[in-house]
Amino acid sequence: MANVQLTKRIEFSSSHRYIKPEWDEAKNRAVFGPCYNAPAHGHNYMLEVTVSGEVDPQTGMVINLFDLKQVLLAVIEEFDHMNFNLDLPYFRDRIPTSENIACVLWTKLVAQSDIGTLDTIRLYEDEDLYAEVTAAGGLDVASVTRRYSFTALLDSRQGHTWDCFVSVHGAIDPITGMVTDIGALDRLVQEQVLRVLDRQDLREVLKAASISGANLAEFIWNALVSRLSSGALKNIRIIQSRDLSFDYNG
Repeated sequence: MANVQLTKRIEFSSSHRYIKPEWDEAKNRAVFGPCYNAPAHGHNYMLEVTVSGEVDPQTGMVINLFDLKQVLLAVIEEFDHMNFNLDLPYFRDRIPTSENIACVLWTKLVAQSDIGTLDTIRLYEDEDLYAEVTAAGGLDVASVTRRYSFTALLDSRQGHTWDCFVSVHGAIDPITGMVTDIGALDRLVQEQVLRVLDRQDLREVLKAASISGANLAEFIWNALVSRLSSGALKNIRIIQSRDLSFDYNG
């Protein structure tokens, strides 16, 4: 019987700060930006866990959702309402970035043999930013996805507010704990995408008589793919409406 994937979400709240004590303030601020600000800042994290396995012929389930929830609650209890820097030993020698936190959570969950095979973890800091680690990729690499929004016209009468999800994949830097500099990514997307597309007629920008979300995703990919400061562009997702999205990955 083929494997089936099942995904469960659970929330917890914690705080963190990006800081290398051996660096001076200027270097910390240059590398980490506002995330360096003292004393710390908090997030209502959303942890999304995907497990896989065969469907039990008697229960019709990969795993009982109640059992999975209990395991997740037990794991995140250690992290809930904690300061990652001050309260948890895992971050004494590494920055508590979303990438590093996701990797620590992975090591905790992969040891839980009764939840099936761990496939993917996504850790959302908020609706606009999440990190992802996978069994296929291992714990040395991760993906980071950032959401941006802009308004643009498809034609002279029809406009849309578009959500654009930019995913960057790569090795987790052992010093900074990051796959890519989010501040640098924000500036790049602002310059190459938002400034070009926001409140514009897409037909004029893309020089085409008609435009689809697929055209737009490809345009954004080409605008970013060779300009990232670190990491590699993995995917561009364009959300045109709640019922329609487009993905492009080169």
